[in-house]
Amino acid sequence: MPLDQLDTELFSASYAVGRHRWLHQLSQLSYPVHYLPYQCLGEGPDGETLITDTAWIGAEDACNLLVIISGTHGIEGFAGNAIELDWLRLLTSGEVSLPKKTALLMIHALTPWGYAWYRRCDCDGVDLNRNVVDFSKPLPVNAGYDALRASLFMLDAQQRWQAFTDYQQQLGREAFESAISAGQYTDPSGPFFGGLAPAHGRRVIDDLLQRYDLKNKNMAVIDLHTGLGQFGYGEIICDHKPDSAATALAQCWYGASVMLPLLGTSSSVPKTGLIDYAWHSIMNERSCYITLEFGTFPTRELFEVLLHDHWLWAQADNDEARIAHRKLMHHHFCPDDQGWKEMVLFRARQVMRQGLRGVSLSDCEQRQSTNTLVSIQPPFFEKEHPKGIKA
Repeated sequence: MPLDQLDTELFSASYAVGRHRWLHQLSQLSYPVHYLPYQCLGEGPDGETLITDTAWIGAEDACNLLVIISGTHGIEGFAGNAIELDWLRLLTSGEVSLPKKTALLMIHALTPWGYAWYRRCDCDGVDLNRNVVDFSKPLPVNAGYDALRASLFMLDAQQRWQAFTDYQQQLGREAFESAISAGQYTDPSGPFFGGLAPAHGRRVIDDLLQRYDLKNKNMAVIDLHTGLGQFGYGEIICDHKPDSAATALAQCWYGASVMLPLLGTSSSVPKTGLIDYAWHSIMNERSCYITLEFGTFPTRELFEVLLHDHWLWAQADNDEARIAHRKLMHHHFCPDDQGWKEMVLFRARQVMRQGLRGVSLSDCEQRQSTNTLVSIQPPFFEKEHPKGIKA
């Protein structure tokens, strides 16, 4: 198939197959590559070793860096793997090239256990994207989750959703979604559990930040996710503060499609402990982090499939039911739909090209672009997002 076409066969059947294809494609590059694997505790369904694979592609002394992350939420690695394979093929063919002074850091399967076992979390039930908190201090409290906890695992779905409806009517839909998904630190068997210590993926990120001295790089970080939003659309979610230089930069590079949870414009609500925050803490003013979230099915279906997954894993001796549920998890987070897969690959190419082009701008070009954007954006936000409206 010509590389200018979208090859949906890049969506692999399992973590093991996806990883094998990723490593093979990496070996085809003509660029210098520094490969670094990080082994995860546990093993896959067939006894396979679980690895987060990373590769620095391009010049070691590059001052600009495009970072692509897949599998932050394990099962979402099915789509992330396909996107990374596609990008590696474009680099191999020369259809995409790395500008001078720009390198690529590719991170594959940040939560490999969840990828292999068709779950969003790791083997301890930890949601990596709620794990970046200071564990030496009292952990965040989610009173809304505590209030809804008894309802989450009701076997009667109608009764459960009546409790959810009552909560929404009292406090609003945003409060409801935050109560369930913003992050909680008390219930390892429940969804969106942030953990009690740094998880594997966080330790990987912390090591990469230090190993490659990333605080001194200009970075465009793109974290690939699925499962939330309109079917097939890749929403650019920016969790930087609205008035930050990073948000202005994201709008400059990616345009008006950038959505901000803190302004209520995103399909995502503000969350605690995002992996983003580890990167935010070391970024300079020529860097930004975005989540590229590909929508699948309605939020209610997302909650249902996740709640059932956590209920199954909380039960002992439930292997057959868990295996059967994998199909539903895969269907929600990586639908076997030709059109969806094509939309994912096309949009990913578009956004990654934007990030690569943006981070590779010269200092002069960067200042001109950002200054132009900042001068025209505040009136728009004052008009569309008046004071008092917040996520």
